[in-house]
Amino acid sequence: MKIKNVEINGYAALAPMAGAADKAFREMCKSYGAAYTVSEMVSAKGVSMGDRKSASLMSVSDTEHPCAVQIFGTDPEIMANSAVEALAYKPDIIDINMGCPAPKIVKGGAGSALMKNPGLAGRIIKAVSESVDIPVTVKIRTGWDFDNINAVEMAMTAEENGAAAITVHGRTKEQMYAPGIDIETISKVKQSVGIPVIANGDIDSVQSAALMYEKTGCDLIMVGRGALGRPWIFSQINAYLSECRVLPDPPVTERMLVMLRHVEKICSYSGERVGLREARKHALWYTKGIRGAAGYRRQLSTIQTLDELRSIAFLIAAENQ
Repeated sequence: MKIKNVEINGYAALAPMAGAADKAFREMCKSYGAAYTVSEMVSAKGVSMGDRKSASLMSVSDTEHPCAVQIFGTDPEIMANSAVEALAYKPDIIDINMGCPAPKIVKGGAGSALMKNPGLAGRIIKAVSESVDIPVTVKIRTGWDFDNINAVEMAMTAEENGAAAITVHGRTKEQMYAPGIDIETISKVKQSVGIPVIANGDIDSVQSAALMYEKTGCDLIMVGRGALGRPWIFSQINAYLSECRVLPDPPVTERMLVMLRHVEKICSYSGERVGLREARKHALWYTKGIRGAAGYRRQLSTIQTLDELRSIAFLIAAENQ
């Protein structure tokens, strides 16, 4: 598929998960065949104020392309200016977050709160689209709640104001991440617009990936929580959808080696002390479901050094030969 002039080869993209989809994780997923990656969401207001954290979130590596920097906010001018600032990091696409359900984001009127204000959403999309010469995309939910399902209206508004593609998470804001994906609404969005539609929500296996394509007619799928601790899910989806091959999960020894490689990447970007604090949650995700791993959870959640993590990883691998 193409998003304007940006060619995306593959079947599944990595979702922009705050606190999880950092540069190291995006690189790991890309190495396993993620077709496209999106940064953690970046505050446009933070960018405008010169916030160092906001700037660091926009950093992308050479191996990530095609990739997007995702921004959020409520002021069209500030959003446009932050998109221009993001160009310095050489993303292929600017993505606008209009789907985050986190209370602190919604309280400020951003994220999924914009589902209640299509007029303002349109002005933001138009301002950003006119400010940059790369494609602008938008990520939304199906609506605010079950009584206000307006993804089709939002998608049409996005297209009218210059969006080059739309991603739909198949839940309302009120659902947060509760079970139940509204595949029908994603399908309706696909039928209502001429731009590519990316489907997102509860894709955690090759079967759910294939079903999403079949039921929605979408142009691409986006994997979020299904990739946590499982970056190889992208190679599994690619093999299944392209060749009808079912790739098994890697053995525990390999999983531990992948985990170590991932954590070493995090530490290379953030330093060992800070990096290991960021890596603890990833270590727990990598060991989910492994026999005997529960006994190591406390140790993994308090790791202080890479050597300590290596020792735990080797013990888990030895116990699961």
